[in-house]
Parts: sequence; structure tokens; C-alpha cells
Amino acid sequence: MKGVINWDEVKNFTLDEFECRCGCGFNNIDRDLVYKLDEARNIAGIPFFINSACRCLKRNISEGGEELSSHLQGLAVDIKVLGSAHRFLILKSLFALGFVRIGVYKNFIHCDLDKTKPQNVVWYK
Repeated sequence: MKGVINWDEVKNFTLDEFECRCGCGFNNIDRDLVYKLDEARNIAGIPFFINSACRCLKRNISEGGEELSSHLQGLAVDIKVLGSAHRFLILKSLFALGFVRIGVYKNFIHCDLDKTKPQNVVWYK
């Protein structure tokens, strides 16, 4: 759900962590995604480092993102993984908060709230 985010209520993240990494300032991050990630971080008890969140079309292409990437809609983030124990805690907290679209990669975990794509899926690349 798009909407106003009260960043004073968000304990573990700042607005700039969700902006496009190319420096264009693009940011259309979904309110529910931010609040769910904030709570997941509290559950995990470890830092979540956001590698990628909102992406403009140019950045999405340069990162090799899917044509209909959820990052373009502000519905997805990639969280850096620092090792297997770190990966476990992140995944455990995402499942606890009801995330049902998760991608597991060697160095990061993708999660999104994109209802236009298949639900109850976990993929590995």
C-alpha cells in the first residue's frame, strides 16, 4: 500500500536506504513493506543492510533486474547476507511477518509484497 511513512516511527531504517542507488532520488517505497521490514528486523535482532530497494528503470536495467521487477514499483528489497546464521535469522523473521515471496541468493535475500506475482514462493539463485 502506498502511503505516508512516518519515519519517526521506523526504528531501524532511514528514507535514504530505500532510494534508488543511482543517485536519481527515485523513491516510491511501499509503506507496508517498510513497516513489515522494521518489525522483521526487531524479531531477527540483527542489522538488515538494504542492498537495493527502489529502482528507476535505468538502474534496474544496469543491475540486470527483471523487466517487471517489483523494485520498480517500490514493493521489493534485497537484504545483504553476512553468513548462514545471518541468513537464517533474516528468513525466520520474514516468514514470521508473513512474507510469501522470498528469493534466496548467495549474498542477499530478496523479499517483496507484489500481489501481481505468484504467492507462497521461495526461489534460489
